[in-house]
Amino acid sequence: MGEVAVCAKRTAKNKGNAMNAKTVTYEIDLKNPPPLTAAQKAELKALAAMPDAQVDTSDIPPLNEKFWENAAHGRFLKSGLFRPMKKSTTVRIDADVLEWLKNQGKGYQTRVNTILRNAMLQALHP
Repeated sequence: MGEVAVCAKRTAKNKGNAMNAKTVTYEIDLKNPPPLTAAQKAELKALAAMPDAQVDTSDIPPLNEKFWENAAHGRFLKSGLFRPMKKSTTVRIDADVLEWLKNQGKGYQTRVNTILRNAMLQALHP
C-alpha cells in the first residue's frame, strides 16, 4: 500500500433530546483511491460549472491579520506531524563546506537538509 490517509468523521444521532456522537475512522490508500461514484462525478461536474460568485463561503472564517497573529511557521515540521519523504541522492560539495558541516557533530546530512530547506522557503516566500 502507498501513502495512507487516516480520516475521521463525527456523526451525530438524535436520541430524544440528547445528541450521541460517534466517530468513524477509515483509511484511504492515496496512491490507489477508490473510484468515484456516478453521484460524486455529477456533483464535481456541477461544482466545476458553478461560477465563483455562487459558491457559498459563509462558513469559512476570513483570513485577516487577527487570524494570523498566533500562527507558528514550521510548527508541523518541528512537531513531527509533517514529515516529507526523504530521497537518496549524490551531491558534490566543496571539501571545506563538508568539513565544516561534519565538524559541528553528528547529523551533518540533517544540517545540509535544513540549510537547503531554509533557502528553498526563503526563495518561495521572500
